Amino acid sequence: MLIDTVAWVRIEGGRILCARPRGKDVFYVPGGKREGVESDLETLVREVEEELTVLLDPKTVVHAGTYEAGDPGLPDGTVVRMACYTAEYQGDLTPSSEIEEMAWFSYADRDLVPPVDQMLFDDLKADGVLV
Repeated sequence: MLIDTVAWVRIEGGRILCARPRGKDVFYVPGGKREGVESDLETLVREVEEELTVLLDPKTVVHAGTYEAGDPGLPDGTVVRMACYTAEYQGDLTPSSEIEEMAWFSYADRDLVPPVDQMLFDDLKADGVLV
């Protein structure tokens, strides 16, 4: 089984923005699952607005990599695919009602995110953009 997701990679001051949904104890890079036949861009814009109440500028969206990994919390054989994108935004980053909290993570916080997000953290650290 494949869980197909997109994620918004927002880095400021060498830290990456992460969010923890209500009722969960794990943080994720903001984003989520595609609905129906949505494109990556449509999913990304919708999910980020739903979670963090900001509007992404579609003209600035750039693919930053795609990662796949299993997760110990999912059924055997389940893989999460996360297509990652950077983009500029308008508005104030504010957690919506579905987000318990948001935080800016350094590489030292890598263990607080799922395996597929950890792969992104590894690449960002190797590229020198994550402290």
